[in-house]
Amino acid sequence: MATACAGGIPTRMALPPKMRGLRHVAFRCKDLAAMERFYVDLLGYRVEWRPDAENVYLTCGEDSLALHAEPSLSKDETHLDHIGVLLDTPQEVDSWAEHLGAGGAEIAAMPRTHRDGCRSFYAADPEGNKIQFLYHPGLSAPSAAR
Repeated sequence: MATACAGGIPTRMALPPKMRGLRHVAFRCKDLAAMERFYVDLLGYRVEWRPDAENVYLTCGEDSLALHAEPSLSKDETHLDHIGVLLDTPQEVDSWAEHLGAGGAEIAAMPRTHRDGCRSFYAADPEGNKIQFLYHPGLSAPSAAR
């Protein structure tokens, strides 16, 4: 039997290559500028990409943080949009999508390559939480190559 990560629960299906772990989180933000200042000025993240006025992508080490403006968000709503696991290659994104689909998991968005060269897809866990399986050219390269 294979496991998804060390100490994980055994699975019945053979797994694609090992994930690098949770390296991506996306927040919905009522005040995008305040959130950016907090993560950049206080926590040391840097702006990696700002595709438009409603989105900013930050990095720190191997971590990726997406901030998405949603001004109408209420205090009672969750601010977590999704979590993401980092993969080493674009092909691993496709392998994981195939694996999860074959296992009966809900695929919320099929694999695609984004404008910034990242490749990802989204799946939902049994409680409906979105998980992005992500290849990111700047973060996915093995540590020795950076």
